[in-house]
Amino acid sequence: MNKIYTGELGRLKSFENQKPPFDSKNPFLAPVTVNRKLNKAGDRHLMHLELDITGSKIRYESGDHVAVYPINDSNIVNRIGDLLKVDLDTVISLNNLDEESNKKHPFPCPTTYRTALTHYLDVTSSPRTNVLYELAQYATDPKDQENMRKMASSSPEGKALYQSWVLDSCRNILAILEDLPSLRPPIDHLCELLPRLQARYYSIASSSKVHPNSIHICAVVVEYKTKTGRVNKGVATNWLKNKMPTDNGHKATVPMYIRKSQFRLPFKSTNPVIMVGPGTGIAPFMGFVQERKWLKEQGKDVGDTVLYYGCRHKNEDFLYREELEEYEKTGVLTALNVAFSRDQAEKVYVQHLLKKNKEVVWRLVHTDNAHIYICGDARNMARDVQNAFYEIAEELGGMSRTQAVDYIKKLMTKGRYSQDVWS
Repeated sequence: MNKIYTGELGRLKSFENQKPPFDSKNPFLAPVTVNRKLNKAGDRHLMHLELDITGSKIRYESGDHVAVYPINDSNIVNRIGDLLKVDLDTVISLNNLDEESNKKHPFPCPTTYRTALTHYLDVTSSPRTNVLYELAQYATDPKDQENMRKMASSSPEGKALYQSWVLDSCRNILAILEDLPSLRPPIDHLCELLPRLQARYYSIASSSKVHPNSIHICAVVVEYKTKTGRVNKGVATNWLKNKMPTDNGHKATVPMYIRKSQFRLPFKSTNPVIMVGPGTGIAPFMGFVQERKWLKEQGKDVGDTVLYYGCRHKNEDFLYREELEEYEKTGVLTALNVAFSRDQAEKVYVQHLLKKNKEVVWRLVHTDNAHIYICGDARNMARDVQNAFYEIAEELGGMSRTQAVDYIKKLMTKGRYSQDVWS
C-alpha cells in the first residue's frame, strides 16, 4: 500500500512529508484559514479564501497567480464506475509501450481507478474529437458508432454535430456515456484517453508586504444549467467553496504553488495607477491597494491610485465594499469609481465611467505617466475598455483612430498598459 499514489503529483508521499521548494510537481498543502461569502444577495456565490503559507518558504508579489490542484466531484467518479461496472479501488499501473518515451505513465502509477478519476484525469470538460474517435469502436449500436466517428471527422456535418451535441450542449464524458447506452468502453482505455486534470490559476488578492504568510483568493463559484438539463459545476470553485477552515477537527488544505506574472505595480511609487477590475477582476487590485497603503506608511511618495470597479447591484455583489470605502476615506484610493450594471434601466459598465471621467483619465495617462491595469473576464470587457481608451486618446489627444491604437500599443510595449484576463 505504501507504494501507491493517492493524489501526489511528483514524489510518492510528498503530501505527507512536505519539503521545499514548492512548485507544480511539488505543491504545498496550504491550510485554509478563512472562507467567507462576499456577496450579500443574488443567486451567485462569490467567495474570499485565505491560504496559510507559514513555514513554506513560498514568496509572492502582488499581481502573481496562485495555482491550486482541485479534485473531481466523487458523485461523477462513482457514476462512471457504476456505468462501466468497475471496482474503482482496483490498483493499476498504465505503462507506456514505447520503451524510448520519457513519459512512462499517463499519470502517477501505481494508483487506483478512483484516485486516477478523482485527482489525475479531467472528467468534466467536453471530450476532444480524438477521444470520441478512439472510443467509437466500443459502441455496440452501429448508429452510435457512426455518429461518434462522424463527430471526429473533418466533414462539415460532422463538425456541426460535434459543435452542437458535445460543445454547445456542454456534454462531459459522463453525459456522453449516459446518453449513449451502447457505449461502454473498457475503463483502461478511457483512462489512457482522458486529458490530465489541470491546475487552476487565481489572481492573488493580497500584498506580500502586508500578508507575507497568507495568500488571498477571490473567486465566483461556477454552476450553470446545460441544454440537456444537467447542472454543470466548476471543478475548482465548487471544491474550494467546501474547504472550510476546520473540517471535523481536521485542517482543510489546498495543494498550491505560485506562478510569477508580469502584472506589477510601477517601480516608482510616484507613478499614478489606473486599475480597471469589474467583478472578481478586483482580486489583484486588493493586493495593489494594500501595497500602496503600505508604501505610504513607509513614508514614500505615492501617486494617484484610481480604481474602476463594476458589479451588478450596489447592495448585492459590491465586493469588499467596506474595505474599499475605507481606503477612499483615508485617501489610499484617490478615486473609487463604481459601475452598477443593473441598478438602473440602462446598463452602466466600467468603460462608461472611464469615458465620463475622460479628462482626468487622459491627464493621468498622457501627462502624469500613469500605469493602466485591466483585470477580469476577457470576453467583452477588456476589449470594451481598450476601445474606451482609444476614444479618449482620439478625443483629448486629437488623434486619428490609427494613431490612438498605436498610442495604446506603445503603452503596452513600455509596460504601462497591462492585462490579467481570463475567459
